[in-house]
Amino acid sequence: MKVLVVDDERPARERLRDLLAALSAYECCGEAGNGIEALRLAQTAQPDIVLLDIRMPGMDGLEAARHLAGLDRPPAVIFTTAYGEYALEAFDAHAAGYLLKPIHRNRLEDALANARIPNRAQLAGLTAAAAGAGVKRTHLCARLGGRLELIPLDDVLYFQADQKYVTVRHRQGEVIIEESLKSLETEFAALCLRIHRNALVVTGHLAGLEKTPRGHFEVVFTGNSERLEVSRRHVAAVRHFLKSR
Repeated sequence: MKVLVVDDERPARERLRDLLAALSAYECCGEAGNGIEALRLAQTAQPDIVLLDIRMPGMDGLEAARHLAGLDRPPAVIFTTAYGEYALEAFDAHAAGYLLKPIHRNRLEDALANARIPNRAQLAGLTAAAAGAGVKRTHLCARLGGRLELIPLDDVLYFQADQKYVTVRHRQGEVIIEESLKSLETEFAALCLRIHRNALVVTGHLAGLEKTPRGHFEVVFTGNSERLEVSRRHVAAVRHFLKSR
């Protein structure tokens, strides 16, 4: 079975690679130093299992696992961590595989033999645990054909709902994701502002509010000519935000 090793520390990756080399049923198919690299490599190497460090710069393991689950052929995930203070409770509660560092051969072999693909409930629980520990999503993930596209949250201008899908407008274009506007509003409450029943704007890119010749209101964005309608019930909230920042 092919195993992808993901850890931001080279010595940790080397140790896992050496341990895998001693197990005839498994082979290391690649190494990554963070979640973004892991997602890119997983799409080409197609591992059966990912050994995934939890705390990494850029994109951590919990966020990466959530995106890995969106692949056409999602791998099983075994989380690795030296931070047992919150991981033990979270992983025990949601029944996902994990290993505490330092990792020993017999424990690795047992974990590999029992590796499973995390289900949606487990990932939701782990995401909630991560949020409780102050870990926030840094990227959104959209499916384009058979591939996943990562959109840095810093590049997002707004979210606009259309039935069960949400369009994400970002600096390089737009993508459609299968997430509800309500869940996005809850998750990114500190970053977003509701301007319409079907639209959230990322306040960091909000430049101002203007009235059209027809008496409607629209928000304008920094460094972008696009405009988005504001419903009358949300105009006061937008004005308050713009005055208070």
